[in-house]
Amino acid sequence: MNGGDVNTGDIDADDIDVAGFRARVRAWLDDNDLSPAPGLTFDGQVAQLGRVRRALYDAGWMRYGWPAEVGGLGGPAVLRAVLGEEVATRDLAEPGIYSMIEVLAPTMISYAPPELAAEMVPRLLNGDEQWCQGFSEPGSGSDLASLSTRAEPRGDDWVINGQKVWTSLAQFARRCVLLTRTAPGHAGITAFFLDMDTPGITVRPLRTMHGVDEFAEVFFDDVVVPGDRMLGRPGDGWRLAMDLLPHERSTCFWHRIAHLYSRLDRLAAETGEADDAALGAAYLALHTVRCRSHETQRRLADGARLGPETSVDKVLLATAEQRLFDTARDLLPGVLELDETPWRSEYLYSRAATIYGGTAEIQRNIIARRLLDLGKD
Repeated sequence: MNGGDVNTGDIDADDIDVAGFRARVRAWLDDNDLSPAPGLTFDGQVAQLGRVRRALYDAGWMRYGWPAEVGGLGGPAVLRAVLGEEVATRDLAEPGIYSMIEVLAPTMISYAPPELAAEMVPRLLNGDEQWCQGFSEPGSGSDLASLSTRAEPRGDDWVINGQKVWTSLAQFARRCVLLTRTAPGHAGITAFFLDMDTPGITVRPLRTMHGVDEFAEVFFDDVVVPGDRMLGRPGDGWRLAMDLLPHERSTCFWHRIAHLYSRLDRLAAETGEADDAALGAAYLALHTVRCRSHETQRRLADGARLGPETSVDKVLLATAEQRLFDTARDLLPGVLELDETPWRSEYLYSRAATIYGGTAEIQRNIIARRLLDLGKD
């Protein structure tokens, strides 16, 4: 099978064998080389992501696990996890930006008008477009309830003014899932699906400490959005966020975990397993979060609605990621500090694991208050 569509007609999406699906994906990837060019810039990584999605969509793989209403082929969501794991293990696409599809596509399916979801979601799945998520604001951080970007009605349209920050891929994005304030309080938050080429939008990339322009700040000055681009109804934005964030803190981690396992294998190879205890501790942390993530995938497949329990997934992932790269720093003395090596940039990126997707403090507060019922003190 070289190029073109794979014969998916003999795969029953409603009663699919996951192990068999994985074997077919691996065989197809063996026959269709999607390896990135060496030394890609971040712009190159985004272009590579589009290339990978297009190839996997054309071959049918990217469509499994998604409903037919948005161009999918059906089957359980775990098929998406398997595909993402294979992509991450082979380093075909950067796992963080690959996994955004697991956050934004389900949101569109749940909240957009069906005809809008049917038109737009395939453009994300097939790599034609990148999307971004406009939630965080200066001074708000993980406190979404305090957001101040306003949307005011003007006839059938809405006019948006305000600012977002830490918006991943904003400079590459064609669309944005945007939270705005339309009234006071939690019930006054409203979501829109915004075209990023709308007049009045300014995007300014932000360079991270590991030297990548992954994030951006986005300014909205009298940006007009049609009323039919609202996601849900006025005031549904808080509920949308509470549905979206558990996916950001759980299901998309499957790809990240696979990537981290590959880095653990590389570390063992480079150090000659010089410190079995340290490597074993890093492995145990990764194995723990993978078991937790597997349970989350199982619950999702059973139709469960994800909620505050995904904060456990997030804490475990951040712990495992930082443990792994702390181990790399210790077992490769001087390499991170003195050499131009991928270990340095990945170590620096791992420092953000306790910040992105909601800080570790926020996650532990959610666990204490909403899972353990320990109150607000």
